[in-house]
Amino acid sequence: MAKPKDKDKQGGTIALNKRARHEYHIDQRFEAGIELQGWEVKSLRAGRINFGDSYAMVIANEIQLVGTSIPPLISASTHVIANDRRTRKLLLHREEIDTLIGAVERKGYTLIPMAIYWKANKVKVEIGLAKGKQAHDKRDTEKERDWQREKQRTMRAHNRSA
Repeated sequence: MAKPKDKDKQGGTIALNKRARHEYHIDQRFEAGIELQGWEVKSLRAGRINFGDSYAMVIANEIQLVGTSIPPLISASTHVIANDRRTRKLLLHREEIDTLIGAVERKGYTLIPMAIYWKANKVKVEIGLAKGKQAHDKRDTEKERDWQREKQRTMRAHNRSA
């Protein structure tokens, strides 16, 4: 009889880019596959990834993920020379690629990876079509977040006393 598979390894989030929402206005999101090597998949299963400084860009009419670091496991294959910061091709439909290329080249958008997650034993990357925030926009976002938090505290305190 086969062993039951672990739910954590089958689906779920591998990593989130929390800085992206702080630094950018996200207008649209796309789900893309990512071209990985075997040792990279093993590292992702172990949760070893750093993509806080990464971004996606157009190279030769394809969308590539640049700056993502997937450090190899010690137990990974020794005959493979691992480059943990190599550019990785994102797998999208041609219409989506054309839409993204148009937005980046004509409208000045940036492609930012938002999350990396498992979906049916495949690794998916959520990329956001984004524009950079200025300093005053970041301050407004922080004020709004603090106000929402304070409002929740007040409501909880009021409901306890009632």
